[in-house]
Amino acid sequence: MSGPPVKRVRQSSLLESFKLQGRKSKMASSSPSASPKLNPSSSPTLDYTVDLTAEQVDEFLIDNREEEPKPKPVDSQSGSHPVQSPSKYYGSPLNEITFGPSAWPTLEPLRATPTHSVLFKPRSPPGKPPLPYPDKFKDVWDKNHVRMPCSSESVYPMYDGKSESLVHRWPLIESSLRKPILNSYDLEKSILSYNSRYSGKWNFNSLHALFNKELSKSDADYFFRITLPGMIEMALDLPNIVTHAVPLLKRQQNYSITMSQYQATCLLVHAFFCTYPRRNTMQRSSEYGSYPSIHFNSLYSGPAKSVKTRKVEKLKCLIHYFNRVVATPPTGNVTFQRQCITDLPSWDKCDNVTFTKLHVTAKGTIEDNGHGMLQADFANKFIGGGVLNEGCVQEEIRFVICPELLLSRLFTEVMDANECLIITGAERFSNYTGYADTFAWSGDCVDATITDNWGRKQTQIFAMDALIFYDYGSQFKPGLLLRELNKLHVSFATDVAGASGKMAVATGNWGCGAFGGDTHLKAVLQLMAAALAKRDVVYFTFGDDKLAKDISLIHQLFVEQDLDVSTVWSLLLRYHKEVVSQAKANRQTLRGGVELYDFIFRLYANNNSSSDDSQTLQYSQDLC
Repeated sequence: MSGPPVKRVRQSSLLESFKLQGRKSKMASSSPSASPKLNPSSSPTLDYTVDLTAEQVDEFLIDNREEEPKPKPVDSQSGSHPVQSPSKYYGSPLNEITFGPSAWPTLEPLRATPTHSVLFKPRSPPGKPPLPYPDKFKDVWDKNHVRMPCSSESVYPMYDGKSESLVHRWPLIESSLRKPILNSYDLEKSILSYNSRYSGKWNFNSLHALFNKELSKSDADYFFRITLPGMIEMALDLPNIVTHAVPLLKRQQNYSITMSQYQATCLLVHAFFCTYPRRNTMQRSSEYGSYPSIHFNSLYSGPAKSVKTRKVEKLKCLIHYFNRVVATPPTGNVTFQRQCITDLPSWDKCDNVTFTKLHVTAKGTIEDNGHGMLQADFANKFIGGGVLNEGCVQEEIRFVICPELLLSRLFTEVMDANECLIITGAERFSNYTGYADTFAWSGDCVDATITDNWGRKQTQIFAMDALIFYDYGSQFKPGLLLRELNKLHVSFATDVAGASGKMAVATGNWGCGAFGGDTHLKAVLQLMAAALAKRDVVYFTFGDDKLAKDISLIHQLFVEQDLDVSTVWSLLLRYHKEVVSQAKANRQTLRGGVELYDFIFRLYANNNSSSDDSQTLQYSQDLC
């Protein structure tokens, strides 16, 4: 194969700066010095988000490369602090990246369409939860909609000591929840009364540990005296709150659901009480075998002597959420959109598709620093992954600090390779520290994100699932590269008419860690997909400054050499043929994605004969 087309610029300085050093992932974590209170009246108020005009974005987002950011004045209208660029970054400063209110469109008036269900009356009085639509509960019991707990079709087998018979389940639920529930043991008894088949199979050890060992007596009392009765009232009012049949977001179908946050709360309350028909079994042959679980029973379980587990900390986030929404019902709206694209790009024909701007940093997180951007959820193909079990990484953490995301598990079927899920308007309720085993709830979060004209917070999250690689070299196979690129394309191609510019993507080490993906390769794939989607990239390496520098260097090479996406695709194929396949044939061990970058740098260094030493030397000095 002949060498790639090049612009004749000597790359020796760039190559020299790209040292092959050992990589070590770093994740900052800490534990709170004192347990925060879960009672809303005593929770610390921690500012979270940004409420900026386009002019304020330009004013506040300055280049902080040379010094630590200074405190910014509080926005007098919203009380929120403007988002700041991390003090150390590579690539373009944030004020050159397209994001923020100016990139968010003014939408056409909200209305239902054949591919969009709206569960409330859009022109409801302001300041209160929107009125449900239609006026009366529509009982739909079929394979295309969520089977509702209050449906007259929902029956359950009960044994009376002599024989087993089917009884209507909703009266069982009503009767059980109306009995006094004064502690976690009463709650367990209530839940098992209408899930009697699982008595002796489900355990509630993490739930008991939370209320009897972790929370203060005052916090536990507040929940059972104030919050839980409010949740029960909301649960039993389900037929008057969610009157519209809730569609399932099924595979290979483009469909959206917009509901009020109050309706989302009501549906989540039923997940807490484990009331949904036919959702207790996860066998693949069952009706919902291709859907994630929705009931919280798996989160309640734990070892017999469970004291401090991931589950307990996730439960703290969810109990805090329920404390908040019962005390002050939310008045906004949320949209869940399943996106399926069948007309996928030919990556070898992406000539003249050049790379967009990149801002990459080891500091910050997508949820804290990605305001006004399209925010990545490193998803499992079963949305939410292990959030209702032991899982506690990027996706699961985002779902418990923004619990409305959990509701996607109720109606979203497993995602195929050409699909993603886009959630707009989910509110953040909690702050946290740590990651995985060190994860801990750290207090209240007041999400002051401005809303669009559909009443949704201007937070848009896209869930994209990566492949799992058990054999490191397999991810470089052309077919698997293509799968990952197409998944990224489907996710980044989200387009809302009316925006002045496409929002940047806030992303990071997608498909790495437990999924076995290589950080360097995944970064290149995301840069390629963003280029085709014409989106800038804000990339968080989660504490790995060397990776941030590496990604910046390879992006610089692409830009300085005027490489297009098709050329980089050909480089990936060439790397697989000349390096990965040869290493496998010779039983050699690859050094990781850093070897991919080194391969590309050497190709261009060997194909250059003239130079611009001053420019490449400056790159080396800035990035080393």
